[in-house]
Amino acid sequence: QLQLVESGGGLVQPGGSLRLSCSGSGFTLDDYAIAWFRQAPGKEREFVAAISGSSRSTIYAASVKGRFTISRDNAKNTVYLQMNSLKPEDTADYYCARAKAEYGLGAQQSRYDVWGQGTQVTVSS
Repeated sequence: QLQLVESGGGLVQPGGSLRLSCSGSGFTLDDYAIAWFRQAPGKEREFVAAISGSSRSTIYAASVKGRFTISRDNAKNTVYLQMNSLKPEDTADYYCARAKAEYGLGAQQSRYDVWGQGTQVTVSS
């Protein structure tokens, strides 16, 4: 069964850091581009960052560039999102997603066909 599971969310103060993990099962993660998306309360889901399979290319949304870093450990079948200098506007449910086999990196949600259940991140003092 194809599955992605996110973990690592929680409550953090502004300026703090969190690392999210996305673990895959039922397929070999390094064969696919993986992305992180987020959805804040009352807002549409938006792209955050993506990383390609073995080539390790990355792309970021302008709102997180320089603060977030996406990486992967293919031996562990896991992709990470290191989030630093967190702001209240980063509060959202964070989802990881696997790109369809014919697609590489991209911000469009239609490129992704396997999604995790999400992990909640709250940035508040």
